[in-house]
Amino acid sequence: MDVKSELKRMSAELDGPIKSYIADEAPANLIEAARQYPYAGGKRMRPCMVVAACRAVGGDGEKAVPLAVAIEYIHNFTLIHDDLMDGDAKRRGMDTSHVVYGMPTAILAGDALFAKAFDIISGLDIPSDAMRRVLKRTSAAVWDLARGQQMDVNNENSGTVSMEDYIETIRLKTSVLFAAGAAGGALIGGADDGTVEAVHEYAMNLGVAFQMFDDILGIYGDPEKTGKSAGNDIRKGKNTVMVCRFRETAGEGALMDEFMSVFGKEGASDSEIETARRILKETGCYSYAMDMARDYTERAVGCRDVLPDSREPESMRALAEYAMARVV
Repeated sequence: MDVKSELKRMSAELDGPIKSYIADEAPANLIEAARQYPYAGGKRMRPCMVVAACRAVGGDGEKAVPLAVAIEYIHNFTLIHDDLMDGDAKRRGMDTSHVVYGMPTAILAGDALFAKAFDIISGLDIPSDAMRRVLKRTSAAVWDLARGQQMDVNNENSGTVSMEDYIETIRLKTSVLFAAGAAGGALIGGADDGTVEAVHEYAMNLGVAFQMFDDILGIYGDPEKTGKSAGNDIRKGKNTVMVCRFRETAGEGALMDEFMSVFGKEGASDSEIETARRILKETGCYSYAMDMARDYTERAVGCRDVLPDSREPESMRALAEYAMARVV
């Protein structure tokens, strides 16, 4: 299966619904700001996972589409606030919400997407018990996501972040929304508890792999393809999997001093960033991170074994493998 083509196929199915839930209302600038991120496209991995999980357990994927839209809106709500917190000027190659609309409107646009998401969930055509479980998983994921995001902020420029701390942070800030969407899709599809948990575990592993590889792209990715400035995570002092590994293995000495002279230096030059990138590769931290991300991808794929034979488990494989299919 062509992983990128499969994701493109799934994403195309959801593009129309994602653009259909935000009506024209006043004030126009808030509506425009709320539409900016979700209407701009993107990988749509989270909503694709909702529908794929529903179909994979034998359910009607159309019934899962509203939850898919809601999960995408929640994701974009977090992106708006994340860009504001980080002071980022670009997202997916476009100006970020707070740059275009100003900070107050950007905050309100995120809040509006969050509210719209739960309004959409409340209208799901499923039994009341399934509805409660979907709402519970989704709201718990947003709570955990907030905790993970704060951990990520706390971890910047900290010298005490262990590999375990890092994995727990990305599990909360990234994996939980993947998992809530996938489990919600399985619940809509009528899956039993064991299957729901297997789908949840699949998505948790996929989310960890996805974020690890995203962190690799944040340092080694091509800005023309990722839409992000390579090396900014070093300037911000982000303790990613590579940095945690470096701290664990490098020990004291000139190499550590050279790297730390750049790490967390907001005004670091491109040549200084290149030095830090070289150190992470030469010490094996880059290859270690790639291997760990691949391991979590394989764990995700392995969780599909409980699912019946159909095209959709292959779609779920494609989603997992796409976590590692982006270009470095």
